[in-house]
Amino acid sequence: MKKTVYIDGQEGTTGLKIVQRLEKRDDLELIKIEEHLRKEVNERKKLMNQSDYTFLCLPDEAAREAVSLIDNEQVKVIDASTAHRTHPDWAYGFPELSASHRAKIEGSKRVAVPGCYASGFAALVYPLVAVGILPKDYPVTCHAVSGYSGGGKSTIQAYEAQSRSTAYDAPRLYGLNQKHKHLKEMQAVSNLAYPPIFNPSIADFYQGMLVSIPLHTRFLTEQRTAQEIHQLLEKYYQKTTFIDVQPFATNEFLAANALVDTNKMEIIVSGHEDQILLVARLDNLGKGASGAAVQCLNIMMGMDERTSLIDSF
Repeated sequence: MKKTVYIDGQEGTTGLKIVQRLEKRDDLELIKIEEHLRKEVNERKKLMNQSDYTFLCLPDEAAREAVSLIDNEQVKVIDASTAHRTHPDWAYGFPELSASHRAKIEGSKRVAVPGCYASGFAALVYPLVAVGILPKDYPVTCHAVSGYSGGGKSTIQAYEAQSRSTAYDAPRLYGLNQKHKHLKEMQAVSNLAYPPIFNPSIADFYQGMLVSIPLHTRFLTEQRTAQEIHQLLEKYYQKTTFIDVQPFATNEFLAANALVDTNKMEIIVSGHEDQILLVARLDNLGKGASGAAVQCLNIMMGMDERTSLIDSF
């Protein structure tokens, strides 16, 4: 029997991408809400409670409200919003971080999909903290650049407007007040004692992102060279499906849009004995959103995690 899936917020950027991933599968039946009813609470509640799996592609408060509408204990929820990413009762949907992360996803009825920036950040920081090389109180700084699709419909419209300001032609820094919504998640998931300084920017390309973290080796618990950190991360992720640690980098350019429409993440390590640069490259709409959500669905269903994501290879 086919499993039923309802996507609350299926008209948004992430929701549409999830629909594209799932609509050709013969093991699933997508429950779609009538356009004129998509904001009707009772209709949404009915469809959520009819489903085996519900994806939430909503603003935070709407996502919390949606969860409160579910009274069928058998419904499993995959939330793409920020609302539940640090909630102790929810599994964090990044199975590559550890065996315990994967196990919790497998057995949970509530899974929170990681944020796009937070995915790259955690992939770089979590292993180093876990093995004791990066101190938990290290003053981490993170620089990142994303395509404009990460800002949602209003940002997409602004960037694609014919009469837009010339300011949109150049990369634009934001989150200057150090209160970006991903900061709490980045700190908590990576087990840091303090939130990092986070310096994100948005640029004039549709999707893709780079997340970079500079490290001074003299402040590590154990002084390691860049090559040694590369070897450590290569070993840490060697058995994962979607994370690929690239050959040690020298002097080269890295394009943020190289993994568009995939669920892959590439980790790049460069530097020398004294300074290290860690970079994660991913699609903010793939491994940073819809791809990660579908990967979690597959794991929860006990299926090959590559299902519907085969184009990631």
